[in-house]
Amino acid sequence: MLVLGIESSCDETGVALVHADGAALPVLLGHALHSQIEMHQAYGGVVPELASRDHIRRVLPLTEQVLAETGRGLSEVDIVAYTRGPGLAGALLVGAGVACALGAALDRPVLGLHHLEGHLLSPFLSADPPEFPFVALLVSGGHTQLMQVDGVGRYTMLGETIDDAAGEAFDKSAKLLGLGYPGGPALARLAEQGDAAAFKLPRPLLHSGNLDFSFAGLKTAVMTQANKLGDQLEARKADLAASTEAAIVEVLMKKSMTALRQTGLRRLVVAGGVGANRALRGQLNAACAKAGVRVHYPELHLCTDNGAMIAMAGAMRLQSGIEQANCAYAFDVKPRWPLDQLVLAT
Repeated sequence: MLVLGIESSCDETGVALVHADGAALPVLLGHALHSQIEMHQAYGGVVPELASRDHIRRVLPLTEQVLAETGRGLSEVDIVAYTRGPGLAGALLVGAGVACALGAALDRPVLGLHHLEGHLLSPFLSADPPEFPFVALLVSGGHTQLMQVDGVGRYTMLGETIDDAAGEAFDKSAKLLGLGYPGGPALARLAEQGDAAAFKLPRPLLHSGNLDFSFAGLKTAVMTQANKLGDQLEARKADLAASTEAAIVEVLMKKSMTALRQTGLRRLVVAGGVGANRALRGQLNAACAKAGVRVHYPELHLCTDNGAMIAMAGAMRLQSGIEQANCAYAFDVKPRWPLDQLVLAT
């Protein structure tokens, strides 16, 4: 079974081809990705209309590129998978429209998928794939969640963000420091030059007794500290960036370790864009090694949005028998689509 995956939920256009054979773990044959970061930098954030138009320009050339690099023909594709949501409505419609048009032209079934499930299962694309069950820390854009994952589609929510997610805390703090777009990676780079103990910033909900997250208060604390520094901000910017990153990372690390203790599981999976953060990986690696827990990440180049995770999620859902692709080519998208609306374990 060859699954073509198309991702277009925000500011990256991704296309990938995955091969699934029986019950064996699907194998990524090839993928191509175009990032719109340079286009959106002038505006300090993603402009939805520009994002949609750029997806239109990129998706078919990327599909041709993947097929050429893998030596496969379009007629060999068995399933066309695409991101149905959540994301920007216009951007999602591009990927869904192209996927369903390809399916209709090829007389092949199509499958709409949840963007966050793609991230959740993306570590299965790595050289060290996990095994079920595990605790998952999903840190992608506006989402920060801890889940118990017993299998494909068998997810129990353990805790989630109640306002700003970790990715938003990175991006909004970076904007307060004048670091531009995309803010999170810029703040992380600057933090490498600073002193993480320079400023005492709050660790929101660290001792809440539950596994929920809240980073809005941290953003306010960063703004307050930046205002206090005044003219000294430029000279202390790296220290404030490092202190901000340390606060976010400590909360994510400690809540993850608490989730492992509460579930009794010995395996942690970290997925989503923030999962590429070096400080987070370093602290989680150390904590998990001390606790005797295995920790898994996607490959660094697959932490951002990409078509490979969509093709992989589609193949795994089909293999598990919980999903059936179909030849109904009328489509809709779900810009708002809570992950807990998928099949959840109880």
